[in-house]
Amino acid sequence: MTTRFLPSLLRMATRTTSFQAPALISVRHASSSHAQESFEAFTARYVAFFNSAPDLFEVQRGLNNCFAHDLVPAPTVIEAAIRAARRVDDYATTVRIFEGIREKVENKAQYEQYVQELKLLRDELGITLKEELYSP
Repeated sequence: MTTRFLPSLLRMATRTTSFQAPALISVRHASSSHAQESFEAFTARYVAFFNSAPDLFEVQRGLNNCFAHDLVPAPTVIEAAIRAARRVDDYATTVRIFEGIREKVENKAQYEQYVQELKLLRDELGITLKEELYSP
């Protein structure tokens, strides 16, 4: 029986082919190697990040990362982000932070709670919301 397959195996072995087997592919399981971060740890991490952000690029990078998570940041994180944006003298980013909150919350009542919670900060820093800027 092996004599029947031997000629076909030899023919296959002598053929030149451009096909190469793919290299070994490693699969990274992101969620299996990392512990779940608590909301308090998340809040503390981003407050510290925004308090030390040296320039606009870092502030915007932090906002992008912060809003990419599947949660709405705490008001203390938002306050730190707004203060960081004003520290680097970027008014537009402060207005966009409130737009990001409006998109992240589940309903309008939650957005209004954030706006009320941060009203003193808005008054202190002179921040006008987009709704107030473009009202007829």
